[in-house]
Formats: sequence, C-alpha cells, structure tokens
Amino acid sequence: MTTAKRDTYTPETLLTVAVRVFNERGYDGTSMEHLSKAAGISKSSIYHHVAGKEELLRRAVSRALDGLFAVLDEPGAQRGRAIERVEYVTRRTVEVLMADLPYVTLLLRVRGNTRTERWAMERRREFDQRVAELLKAAAADGDLRADVDIRLATRLLFGMVNSLVEWYRPHPGSGYEGERLAETVVRIAFDGLRTGQQGATRSGAAET
Repeated sequence: MTTAKRDTYTPETLLTVAVRVFNERGYDGTSMEHLSKAAGISKSSIYHHVAGKEELLRRAVSRALDGLFAVLDEPGAQRGRAIERVEYVTRRTVEVLMADLPYVTLLLRVRGNTRTERWAMERRREFDQRVAELLKAAAADGDLRADVDIRLATRLLFGMVNSLVEWYRPHPGSGYEGERLAETVVRIAFDGLRTGQQGATRSGAAET
C-alpha cells in the first residue's frame, strides 16, 4: 500500500496536501514531519519532489498570484471606462478566489517571516495597487461618488473580497456559488460607490 502511494504521488497532489496542512497549522507551525504524515509518504519521498517546505509555499502562493494577475490581462480589465474595468476585475477576483480557495487563503495569511512570504506580500501589494489605480481613474472620470474617500473605499473593497476566504465554502446548494456570489459582491460595492445617475441606470437595467 505504501509503495503504491510513493509510486503514484505527484508534485501536484503533494502541493494539495501541503496547502491544506499550511492552512490548518500555519506555515510556521508546519514541519516536514507533519507534511510527511499528512501525505502518507516518507520525508525522503517529499525531498524527491521539492527542496523543502518553502518551495511548496512558493509554488502554492505563485498559483494564487498567477490567477489574480492573469485577470488584469483579460480584455475586460483592459478595455472600457475605468469603472467598468474595476468592476470586472473585482468580479473575476472573487471567481479566482472561489476556484483556488485554499491557495488564495494561504496567500492572504502569509506573515512575511521568510523570503518567499515577503515576496508574496510584495506581489499582493502590487496587485492591490493596480486595482486601486483603477478606482482612482474611475473617480477622476466622475463615475464614483465625490463624497466617499477613495482610499477608504479601496480598503473596504479589498476587505470585503478578502474576507470571503474566512467563511466561503463551496457547498452545492448553499446559494453562494459561482457568478451569483461574484455579482453580489460587485453590486454591494459599486451600487454604493457609483454616482447617482449611473447607479440608478445600472439598477434599472438589472431589474429589467
């Protein structure tokens, strides 16, 4: 039985186990022994695939970051008014979070205690800054309410999206699946941020 596991284990299945253990115990609280027991393979078998647990961490957070940054290169994030682009990015960010929930959860929980964690946090800040720039552009276009501080709005938007990792669980029939959840986040955020005329127009279109 053990031999079969060793023969069939892959870097991908090992990464899946490692992310689960990192999220359960915390990265600092996870040892190679914990990973070995969770995977059901020897530590030497793990070292056959990776140099150590930090390499597993980098692979995991890279997967989350690659998904997020890919959103910024999609046509919906590149074309149209800034308000339309930032709504698109917000919607797709929620969808990426749902699709890669364990990986994004791990990304949001890194503390900066290792080189990989500091790299991941810097990349997160870069992503957040690019979204913040879209919000600023939308405000400059007159599409966001002038009485709302854009820096505060940016923090609240990120806070709402990132909080999903703490409670969202992909259970069929929960009512929180796919496009419905992503669209709800966008409507709650931007129906309150858009200028009155645009908010009314958008709500009317949705009701139609």
